[in-house]
Amino acid sequence: MTIQPDLAGVSFAANLASFGDRTAISIGERSVSYLELARRVEAMARSFGPARCLIALEAENTLSSLIVYLAALASGHPLLILPPGGGQASDTLIAAYDPDIVARSAPGDCVLDIRRLETRHQLHPELALLVSTSGSTGSPKLVRLSSASVQANAAAIAEYLHLRPSDTAATTLPLSYCYGMSVVNSHLLVGASIALTDLSVVDPCFWELVRSRHVTSFAAVPYTFDLLDRAGFERMDLPSLRYITQAGGRLAPEKVRSFAELGQKRGWDLFVMYGQTEATARMAYLPPDQAVLHPHAIGVPVPGGAFRLEPVPGLDASELVFTGPNVMLGYAQRPEDLALGREVTELRTGDLARQGPGGLYEIVGRRSRFVKIAGLRIDLGQVERLLADLGLSAAAAGSDEKVVAAVEGDRDLALAAKTLAQDLRVPRAAVELYSVPSIPRLANGKPDYPAILALSVRAEPARPEDVLHADDGNSLATTDSVQRIFADALERQDIAVTDSFVSLGGDSLSYVAVSVRLEKVLGRIPQGWHTMPICELVPAPDSAPSGDLGKADAPGPVGRAVQKWQSKLLASMETGIVLRAVAIVFIVATHIDFFSWEGTAHVLMALAGYNFARFQLTGSRRERLRRQLRAVARIVVPSIAVIGLAFVVTDDYRWHNVFLLNSLVGPPGWTDLSRFWFVEVLVHIMLGLAILLVIPGVDRALRRWPWGFPLVLAGIDLLQRFDVVQLPYPGQGPVLWLFAFGWAAAVSRRWWQRAAMTALALLTIPGSFPDESRSATILVGFLILLWIPTLPVPRGLHRITALLASSSLYIYVTHWLVYPYFDEFSKGLAVAASLAAGVAYWALATRAMGNAERWLRARSCARRNAQRIRL
Repeated sequence: MTIQPDLAGVSFAANLASFGDRTAISIGERSVSYLELARRVEAMARSFGPARCLIALEAENTLSSLIVYLAALASGHPLLILPPGGGQASDTLIAAYDPDIVARSAPGDCVLDIRRLETRHQLHPELALLVSTSGSTGSPKLVRLSSASVQANAAAIAEYLHLRPSDTAATTLPLSYCYGMSVVNSHLLVGASIALTDLSVVDPCFWELVRSRHVTSFAAVPYTFDLLDRAGFERMDLPSLRYITQAGGRLAPEKVRSFAELGQKRGWDLFVMYGQTEATARMAYLPPDQAVLHPHAIGVPVPGGAFRLEPVPGLDASELVFTGPNVMLGYAQRPEDLALGREVTELRTGDLARQGPGGLYEIVGRRSRFVKIAGLRIDLGQVERLLADLGLSAAAAGSDEKVVAAVEGDRDLALAAKTLAQDLRVPRAAVELYSVPSIPRLANGKPDYPAILALSVRAEPARPEDVLHADDGNSLATTDSVQRIFADALERQDIAVTDSFVSLGGDSLSYVAVSVRLEKVLGRIPQGWHTMPICELVPAPDSAPSGDLGKADAPGPVGRAVQKWQSKLLASMETGIVLRAVAIVFIVATHIDFFSWEGTAHVLMALAGYNFARFQLTGSRRERLRRQLRAVARIVVPSIAVIGLAFVVTDDYRWHNVFLLNSLVGPPGWTDLSRFWFVEVLVHIMLGLAILLVIPGVDRALRRWPWGFPLVLAGIDLLQRFDVVQLPYPGQGPVLWLFAFGWAAAVSRRWWQRAAMTALALLTIPGSFPDESRSATILVGFLILLWIPTLPVPRGLHRITALLASSSLYIYVTHWLVYPYFDEFSKGLAVAASLAAGVAYWALATRAMGNAERWLRARSCARRNAQRIRL
């Protein structure tokens, strides 16, 4: 079906009600129909007032931001799009253009700051949007777009993607980015649905959203495909997925071919697209059936558009020039420019191109990406291709004095620099290559060429924290701080901008320290931060994502005073952290008979399953196995060291205690030899799961049924609860089902899943243990973990809570050796000494293991370098 654009106005914003009760927007488990959306948009438009004015919007992937966006378009108010979360970039644009209304994000809503009732600006009748280009974010230079351009481009995209009302797109890109904006425009134009989310594609919850909301498409920039590889996308079963779109920079041809072939196998299409903000997002697309054969191409012009090639003087190449109804009006660099009409009828893209077989266009370089060294014109795109031929992933910048390239990985670049200088026929001193953990990129995934060029002004090759930069208004210091936190906690320096805590090998033992330090640097950290790439984590706003459909009531003066008083005394901590700290204190105190409160060790077992699901289930089977074995080693090594010492200096333990085998080969029932049962069983469960999940069929089952899979494991173990089967266990009985319950709780994102887990807990936990008080403790602890994400903790106890949670394993294995020396003096003293000794052992052991891991990585890197030299 060909959609004829209504060039008289933005029909997708003004005619929402025509689609009736069809779902327009979904947020989590809630849905908003087109009729309801139209009513909200109309109400918002009335709040702008009758006079046409300039509105600025901090555009986030929330319903409230989307309503402001649509209301401005529908009512004809020019809209200045600001980066999400405020910051320097927003402040710069607000100061430069002095908008009449500023719509700022707030939890659950957008707050309108109405500065004046009548505008001071001369606003051209065609002006609809003011958008930053990827290279000018935070500067006063903006692209002026007309309502006709927005409508025409949305219609063209809908036509070549064959969009239909049954489609649903997930918002994998921000609304403030023209690519993300075009996804919303094109889908609302045809009555399709938008699944609003800010989840990353490495978050398992995103894929649960894709399945539950029957998402048919999502948009990706080049770095998204790296994240998809890490998330194990190629093995996912996504029956609703119809296509993936790619834009926002050049995707490597081998990547295009790989994903196009994967799509052919799995039944979805890959649309490679080419565009610029100056063309309201899209200028070309590559038909999916051509992606495998011509992965270098950008394809053909979008419907209604046309290309021509204009020779460039002094170059054996031609510039790509685009014409079409979606071309911008022109640029704005000051408020006076808002009165200007159309200044541009065709768009000189700045890209050098050629037309190949079948009329497909291919980008061969960038006109502005040339430098002149020693009288020779150097194509920086060619520099990157030459380095790629050497097996190096690089991005190049330069001046008329030198070429500067950032090369990913720990590399010896002397030979590569010499080879590159010879290929370019320039002096060796004019080529500088810098080894960096990751190519510095802007927030949209494109290389940050100014940051790369800045490498050359440093006295030595820059560290990753020196060169990473975001164009969203966050300071370099914030990025620097986040990287240092990751580097310190995870004992590694090879941290890429697309890495997350989980992909870097973070686990529950290091999670506590990182989360506490991140909160100090970033403010309130977003839920699920451990799966977010650094490039998404750093610019995260201080406020939590909205997701609410209604507006929360603002507190009055008394309410604000109470909130202020509470904020001084209390601050939220993640429930898992608080439970770990409380549980280890109760465990030690019970063992020493300071007081008796049993069951908290079993709560920790459920929490272990909860953390297993969060930290150990992403990536390919090989990556996941490596991560799981590393997590097991971080438990086994410090435990065996302590138990081995106890075996040597006391007569209380046997060799099977040292090797964590007492529950399998030791005496039946509960004895003093069973003291380390928790560590033994946890290691056995994690090793068993690591082996089980390597099996391809099991891996596919887990990815297809992420919530049901752990429940099947729990059901198998619960057969012992009902005496269907009998297996030898330590005195504490079977506990795999508790681990699996925690796992299922971590992936229970919908209310009915949490309700089902609540019912299962009520049916199985009571009566499963010798006394009712223990069962009650386990039940309450599990339900808190399931339903309450954070708990209030006095600010003065934050540090000690974090320390106890971080060192809980170390306290558990050491307290059996420590407390007997203090028990006869004071049981309270024995508890305190046991906790202190465990914290001290945690500090020493983690540092020692970190040093060992760094040494092993250095040796591995040295071996690889030696092999390259021999080759």
